[in-house]
Amino acid sequence: MRAALTALLLSALPLQALAFDTTARSAWVYDVGTGTVLLEKNADQALPPASMSKLMTVYMLFEAVRDGRLQMDTRLPVSTKARQMQGSTMFLNERDRPTVEELVKGIIVLSGNDACVVVAEGLAGTEEAFARQMNDRAKSLGMTQSHFANSSGWPDPNHVMSAHDLGILAEHLVNDFPELYKYFALTEFPYDDRAPANRFNRNPLLKLGIGADGLKTGHTQEAGYGLVGSAVQGDRRVIFVVTGLETEKARAEEAERITAWAFRDFTMKEVVPQGETVATVPVWLGSKSQVALTTQNGLNVLMPIGAESGVTAEAVFTGPIEAPVAKGARLGTLQIQIPGVGPANVPLVAAEEIAAAGFVGRMKGAAMRLGGEAWNAARN
Repeated sequence: MRAALTALLLSALPLQALAFDTTARSAWVYDVGTGTVLLEKNADQALPPASMSKLMTVYMLFEAVRDGRLQMDTRLPVSTKARQMQGSTMFLNERDRPTVEELVKGIIVLSGNDACVVVAEGLAGTEEAFARQMNDRAKSLGMTQSHFANSSGWPDPNHVMSAHDLGILAEHLVNDFPELYKYFALTEFPYDDRAPANRFNRNPLLKLGIGADGLKTGHTQEAGYGLVGSAVQGDRRVIFVVTGLETEKARAEEAERITAWAFRDFTMKEVVPQGETVATVPVWLGSKSQVALTTQNGLNVLMPIGAESGVTAEAVFTGPIEAPVAKGARLGTLQIQIPGVGPANVPLVAAEEIAAAGFVGRMKGAAMRLGGEAWNAARN
């Protein structure tokens, strides 16, 4: 059964959706608090992730710290393979014994390929074994378009991730490790003064004063320039991923433009106040003939500014419901259509407990049901 909500069904006036046209090859923009995807472009296409895939290595290192397998002051050995890594490095050698904290900073700030190999070998013995662990863990996190061949994002045809998967991983890093996530906001790490010119974080958003606090850049010739970013303004956090940009300058400009758009062009609106009845469902053989439906904690939705006039909402449920009905039992769904964002489905629950009717009430209900069936049979 469907019930249009006259209290929520707003006048459907013509609306120009606030589209964002990104030059990125793929993109995914997400409001964490409401779970709203603000933008998708080739978001589920598996592409070379470059150094952005180092986030998976960091995730697994953070897990090892959280689980007590490593401490932040644990020192790990450096193999010849790690020392021979090219590209961006910490300039580690076999005589070094960097701490886990130094390796965390080395991966996040310096994008150290050598640091990734040290972590991989420290946790799994070999980088190949670690890559297999990365693949298993990614699947358990719901990352369906990712496959890892190494720990650093070094170019390999079997090393791919989607923008959506990178966003899923970023949200897990934010939520699963609140004490360790702070390392993503570091702007500088002069490890042993070995490479003064390479001591700065490449994330172009961190020094702009726009609430950015992570996460990771990436670049190879095949992947182009990419960024997994996150920023907080007020009580909102936005995570975004862009890949395949042509220059470092284009990456910086697009990242800043997306951040501004995600916060500026959307607003939070109260659609259902807490405790407000959204619809009523008939109750069969209950102490009351109907039960009110409401949302669990009220409902606020994120929508493009100016889109309020195009929002529609509809309650979908199956009725009548047979008593008894428990308070809080899920009985339906509130389907909301938001122009420029897409649909949202919110559970509807019973606002009160409805007991089963007593003997007399049940007899009356049964008589009414039989009478209705007889009347329908006679009419047909």
